[in-house]
Order: sequence, then C-alpha cells, then structure tokens
Amino acid sequence: MKLKLLVATILFVFFSCKKETIKEDNGIIARVSNFILVKEDLIDLVPFGTTKKDSIVIVNDFIDRWASQKLLYNAAEVNLSDEKQAELNNLVDQYKKDLYLKAYIEQLVYKSFDTIVSEQELSSYYEHNKEKFKTNTALVKLSYIQVNKNSLKLKLLSSNFAKGSKESKDVLKKNAIELKSYAFNDSIWIDMNQIYENFSFINIENKENYIVKDRIMKFTDSTDVFFIKTSNYIERNQVSPFQYIKPTLKNVILNKRKIELINKFQKDITKDALKDKKYEIYK
Repeated sequence: MKLKLLVATILFVFFSCKKETIKEDNGIIARVSNFILVKEDLIDLVPFGTTKKDSIVIVNDFIDRWASQKLLYNAAEVNLSDEKQAELNNLVDQYKKDLYLKAYIEQLVYKSFDTIVSEQELSSYYEHNKEKFKTNTALVKLSYIQVNKNSLKLKLLSSNFAKGSKESKDVLKKNAIELKSYAFNDSIWIDMNQIYENFSFINIENKENYIVKDRIMKFTDSTDVFFIKTSNYIERNQVSPFQYIKPTLKNVILNKRKIELINKFQKDITKDALKDKKYEIYK
C-alpha cells in the first residue's frame, strides 16, 4: 500500500505537468508475471487539474483493476482445460475475421452505395407493402392556439383561427406575440402520445371531447384559452399514412438495397476467385 501511495504521488506530479512538456518515459509502475504496467499507459488516466487526493484514488483503483485482470487471466490459463482454451481461441479468431469482414464490406458499401430514394420508389414500395406498416399508436393532424383569456385580441385571434384560410393564418402570424403557444400546420401527422404530453387537459379517457375531426374544440383554464382544430385522426393498428411512415420506408429500402449490394459483392468475389484459380472445389 505504501508503494502504491508513493507511485500515485509521483504520478500526480507527472500528470500535473502540461502534456507538451512530458518526455517519453516507460518507467515500470507495476508487474504481474510477464505483464508490466508503465507510466505511459496511464498518461490520460488523471484529468488535468485533478486534486492530489483524487489523483491517488484514481491511480490506485486503476492499478488494482489492472492487476486483478492480469492475475485472473493467468489463473484462467492455468485452470481452464485445453479443450475450453481451444474453443475460446477459435471464438477469438472468428471474431477477428468477422471484424475484418464487416470493416471491408462497410468500406465497399460506402464507396458504391446509392442513398438516393425517389418519391416514386417510396410510393411504389408503400402501395405494395402498406399492410405491413400498422400504427402502434393513434395519430392525429391538428392545429391549435393558446391565448391568455384576458387578451384584448382574443376575439380577433379565435375568429381567424376558426376561418383557417391563408389570409387568416397570416393575421395569426402577425399577432403571434399574443399567442402563448401555437401550431398552424395541420398537414403533419402527430403521435397522440405527444398530444397527451403537451396538453395536460387531454388524456386517453377524454380525448373524444377534444379530438373531433373538422371541429374546433375549446378548453379554458385559470389563465388561458385553447382552441384545437383536428383535420384528421387514425386509431391504433391502422395502416400508417404514407407521409408519416415515409422516413421508415426510406430506411427499409436502403437496408434492402444494402443487403442486395453485399450479396452481389460476395457472389462477385467468389466468381472472380474461381476464375483466377484462387478458389477451387475438389470433388
């Protein structure tokens, strides 16, 4: 323990220096059998500016963990059967091959992968597969405004919100400073869970009181008035609307395209190897 404390103190001084002034020094800090821990291994361990007390704790914990891992590894080599070690070595070799293969394929895909998906391709894929894409929650299209109920422009704002024309929306935008919150774009599908999160007065039990298609619903609390207009609504487990599922469709198409490209690479490399006599099948 005294030795570790001394090492930690030395390292604290070492790490307190600016990295630009640190000279390369491979002095040994600790040893477990044939494994050694050197000062260079700990160069990024203690953040600059750490107190001496905290530095000692960090360094001591690291040395303990390092030593424990090496000791356990030595014990494993001695106590695990030859069969088990052979099995583990095969797994390590296979993992290395898998990593190389994955990195190489990603490199090939990156160079030749087309990430552009046309609107026509998205639409076609949707029409042929839309039954597979069901909503896992209710969806809604709505717009709303939240106004202080004592606002002098309450009538102006509510009447223009009710009209819903381009001109009336322009009026709302010009008077947006009078609105505590709002959303004028009712062409976007929204997850109903977001509605529950953003409108505390709406929940699963009473949603029919506020989410009513083509009607403006009103809610008043102690300070504000909410006007909510729903343009469309879809229950859970229905076919997802194209616009809502569009990002998912693109990912599905790209993933399918990627798999096809990888399969092509695999076939081409096998075909070329057979042609060049690098790959032979003996019958």
